[in-house]
Amino acid sequence: MKKLLLTPLLVLLHGAALAAAEPTPPANGENGDRLEAESVSTPHSVTVDGNTIRYTATAGLDVIRNDDGADIGLFGYTAYVRDGDNTANRPILFAYNGGPGSASIWLHMGVLGPRRIPVADLEVTGPPPYGAVNNEFSILDVADLVMMDPVGTGYATIEGEGRPEDFWGVDADIAVASQFIVNYITRNDRWRSPKFVLGESYGGIRTGGVAYELLTRYGMGLNGVILVSPFMDAAAARDRFAIDLPHALYLPTLAATAWYHHVIDDRPEDLAEFIAEVEAFAVEEYAPALMKGAMLPDAEREALKSALSRYTGLSEQYWENSNLRVPHMRFTQELLRDDDITVGRIDSRFKGRSIDRVADNMQYDPFDAAVRPAFKAGFMHYYNNDLGFRKERDYAVSGGIFERWDWLHTMPNGQETLITNTAVDLATAMTLYPPMRVLVQQGYFDLATPHFVLEYVVNHMDLDADQRARIAVEMYEAGHMMYVHPPSLAKFKRDLADFINTGDGAN
Repeated sequence: MKKLLLTPLLVLLHGAALAAAEPTPPANGENGDRLEAESVSTPHSVTVDGNTIRYTATAGLDVIRNDDGADIGLFGYTAYVRDGDNTANRPILFAYNGGPGSASIWLHMGVLGPRRIPVADLEVTGPPPYGAVNNEFSILDVADLVMMDPVGTGYATIEGEGRPEDFWGVDADIAVASQFIVNYITRNDRWRSPKFVLGESYGGIRTGGVAYELLTRYGMGLNGVILVSPFMDAAAARDRFAIDLPHALYLPTLAATAWYHHVIDDRPEDLAEFIAEVEAFAVEEYAPALMKGAMLPDAEREALKSALSRYTGLSEQYWENSNLRVPHMRFTQELLRDDDITVGRIDSRFKGRSIDRVADNMQYDPFDAAVRPAFKAGFMHYYNNDLGFRKERDYAVSGGIFERWDWLHTMPNGQETLITNTAVDLATAMTLYPPMRVLVQQGYFDLATPHFVLEYVVNHMDLDADQRARIAVEMYEAGHMMYVHPPSLAKFKRDLADFINTGDGAN
């Protein structure tokens, strides 16, 4: 794969005179012209903890070139920099969602940015009009913020001589994201700044690779890495293939979902204690039984079905018919089937009317249906009007890239694998650069990236005791995007701010 080089970003501009600025259109590459970066900078303020923070927002697209110097694409970003600070010493946080193929709209307008899209927890938000409000939970009181939209998401597009394989794969994506971060740091004189990278969902795979790439290729040591509901190990986190491990790791979240919807008998009051019991069962009884396959004795099989039914609310016969392995996409459809209800995947607290009562798998995700319209409409109005960045094309919230993704990954030891696991990259980076710390933020009701998968991945990172002590895990009684849950939103901000504030020594 060709290494990718980014052209310099425009230096951030400050001042009220820029409020009405229009984006500079990029050249189209015809007649030998080169693409140009484009951006709009505007002044704003946000109130956090009763304090007014004045900042400059810069929304833009930056040109990506390959090692032959050819223009191949435009990378999207939105930067927020507090005014009046010595930015050389102020922490800076780079953040993105995952997919692969998701724009950063969710983190941007859900928790991190200065404006927030208010949504109804557990209900469909609507109808329009939708809008953004002051985000009292923004991280701008603690750090400057750069939200990133990889090529194929948001307004970021393949241009010039670019090809999908330059962007849409594990290693290509890591290379481009790393180049963008280094370019931004260099052109904005932020090398002294404490530096943090935050990735949600597939952003976990990206972040593990980025932490290693920044350190080993560019000599950039990160102060901290934040993994929000991370997907990092493909072998542990996909329960739709003929692999037993994910079924054991998903079980505690199946149980948490059944607990939340009150479909288990003798339901305990304490969620954490219940989950700890199910986790112990998964490790000590369920996983070993699955490994036995056809050698599993009948008596053990009967006892196992009884326990699985008790923990999940599904019948013993359903577990028998499923050969003791129920993929989560079936579970979401089956749990409340008799009530004509499907539960959510991204956040299993959510529920909605089933589209097809006899379908094996969920036909849609009630969580996505409940929040996406409000996020999209509120964000578009904010981006076009408040930030003044307009394009004559759709802002791609989901770029439809997943099916085209190249999962081949070259690990730190040089081996290539299709079973991607960048927790190995992250562990190597932590070993090479001991000051780097890790924060994991994870919800109990997340069936997309279950919490026990995350615990398994962390416990299998090759680290010594001192390095392992630098990993903190915070749990939330919500789902994948825990920040839609008001108590979790407040806790998310506290946990993230504490993490940055205790690790902000300059590199």
